Amino acid sequence: MSESRLADNLLLFCRTLRQAGLPVGPGQVIEATRAVLETGIDRRDDFRVALRSVLVTDIGQQRLFDQAFHIYFRNPRLLERMMGLLLPTLEQEAPPPEPDKAIRRLMEAMADDSKAESDEVIVEIEREGTFSRREVLQHKDFEQMSLEEQAEAREFLRHGVEFLRELPTRRFRPSSAGRRYDLRRSMQLMARSNGQLIQLARKKPRTRPPTVVLIADISGSMTRYSRMFLHFAHALGLRSHAVHAFVFGTRLTNITRWLADHDVDRAMHKVSAEVADWDGGTRIADCLERFNVDWARRVLTGRSVVVLLTDGLERDSVSDLAFQARRLQRSTSELVWLNPMLRYDRFEPKAQGIRAMLPCVDHFLPAHNVASLLDLASLLESRYSRTARFAA
Repeated sequence: MSESRLADNLLLFCRTLRQAGLPVGPGQVIEATRAVLETGIDRRDDFRVALRSVLVTDIGQQRLFDQAFHIYFRNPRLLERMMGLLLPTLEQEAPPPEPDKAIRRLMEAMADDSKAESDEVIVEIEREGTFSRREVLQHKDFEQMSLEEQAEAREFLRHGVEFLRELPTRRFRPSSAGRRYDLRRSMQLMARSNGQLIQLARKKPRTRPPTVVLIADISGSMTRYSRMFLHFAHALGLRSHAVHAFVFGTRLTNITRWLADHDVDRAMHKVSAEVADWDGGTRIADCLERFNVDWARRVLTGRSVVVLLTDGLERDSVSDLAFQARRLQRSTSELVWLNPMLRYDRFEPKAQGIRAMLPCVDHFLPAHNVASLLDLASLLESRYSRTARFAA
């Protein structure tokens, strides 16, 4: 097998792993190609171990990798059908030709040398019902989504988050269109023109991005929702320079610098690799205390908003939780609580942790589907738009 065909096959295999949920980036594809060229493809086990050593970064991903490897290298036609299911639904006015040619070229490179004939790949797109599918997907619970639907949901979040308007501050900057006169600069202009007042200088308020602090619960009961929420945080961070993100289970971790990566897959891989308490227990009171003591004065401003994602099922002292929630609420202008439990129509705040935190929040909203997260983005945008107009 030539190096070009080997690279094409590895590229398609890595794309399958990525669609299945493994954080495989372009750098790992290159490293996998180098590893296979070093070990060779004469022995199947050596070939599999070489790929797994590069593409698998967590022990929990080994089972998925082994299944994909077995399917790919035993029955390529089955993989072709799986790729058709994993690829996201095309929703443009006309299907772009380049992706289709790339897929056909990869499929031909994967074909066996003994087969002379190749089937024509026909792509049929049924546009009827596309809008209704989007509506259904936006209101579908994250727990009920398949891998393909999760990928589409992440795309909705990436493109559905709007830019947050910058807020005016108390400081001013020179501007010919300003509504206020700048007496100091006007006097300076008079001094330069021998005491003659030629034109009055004007100024307007400086603006800065609003501060949004996102705190997500990553315990076992919140994993599916918190991962989608982190995609929302990444999309929001790309549209604002003042977004701080934290996750907590049994400890609080600041993930702002990792989410700053423009590549969402690479950013999520960094977060998964650095955060050690995924899918574990939760200690809400202790983690809120750590935020109040260590981070509140660093990241919060007078007009910041804190968005807390958790189900409120606290196992520690409820009295400490109520105190820390009140302390957090006093440190920010608004505290928004997102709780996936609100997806149930007959939800009642019976848990002690929920009853302790509920009086301290300004907004109590659901966070179980794409629509709820887009509603949160609209809430932030409308709030900052009103603040900007009022201050101006």
